Amino acid sequence: MERLIVIVGPTAVGKTQVSIDLAKKLNTEIISGDSMLVYRSLNIGTAKPTPAEQQGIPHHLIDILEATEPFSVVDFQQQAGQLIHSINSQDRIPILAGGTGLYVKSLLEGYCFNSTAGDEAIRQKLENIVKEHDHYYLHNMLAQVSPEKAAKLHPHDVRRVIRALEVYEVEGKTVSETTSVGQGNLLYDAVVIGLTMQRPLLYERINKRVDIMIAQGLIEEVQRLLDQGVSPGSQAMQGIGYKEVIQYLQGECDLPTTIENIKKATRHFAKRQLTWYRRMPYIKWVEADSFPEYNKMLAYIYSLIAGRF
Repeated sequence: MERLIVIVGPTAVGKTQVSIDLAKKLNTEIISGDSMLVYRSLNIGTAKPTPAEQQGIPHHLIDILEATEPFSVVDFQQQAGQLIHSINSQDRIPILAGGTGLYVKSLLEGYCFNSTAGDEAIRQKLENIVKEHDHYYLHNMLAQVSPEKAAKLHPHDVRRVIRALEVYEVEGKTVSETTSVGQGNLLYDAVVIGLTMQRPLLYERINKRVDIMIAQGLIEEVQRLLDQGVSPGSQAMQGIGYKEVIQYLQGECDLPTTIENIKKATRHFAKRQLTWYRRMPYIKWVEADSFPEYNKMLAYIYSLIAGRF
């Protein structure tokens, strides 16, 4: 069984820095599990680590596509799986730095998107997913395979979300969701670390990050993408920050309102991420703000990994 270290948690909790520091200590490589980092021209709004911040650590599934190209959970499963195999073959344990919940969960639990069942069976399976999780979980599934369609449907409109997933095709196949292993047994010999902190502190970090993004030129980044011909309805432009800035550039709201909208959307996203990850019972949670200093937290995380491998 191939080995894997996974670092997950809500946005702005500090996953990137922890992953890089662990990779240096373990002499290994990082695989991004963030659906937005695959795009070359989306840097500021995605909080993409700069080459300097990457500190020479090999990073995979970052800057692999133009902003006009699609990327699905199926693409991620295939490419991440190949990378995990390749890095393990070098006797290294790759680090998956998580961000997109469905990507991480589908990789670890072996989700299959296929056309082996009829529409009625697919519909029943999707209805069971809603019962087991909730309508936000299902809506996020749609967002990963068809963000344009998801943007038009409210998460509470379960019937239409299910219908959209029924008819959506991945590489010519109708999409259905099955799991080959389930939550008790993962596809990898994995240590899955979840970073979290008290909500007021996390929200403060989110608000500060958005202010920094604006100061770094998020507005200009979005304008440049639009000038290059990237459609406002493209998958890349559905990310938080990008769609709000597009509304600003189209004159739908002023800048202070735009900034507050980005902060609010990011806080809600962090809350949904935590809800998602709390349903993955194999995660070992680490309260980042319970440690007196960062290095002590890093040492604790390292001890969890060393105790396994």
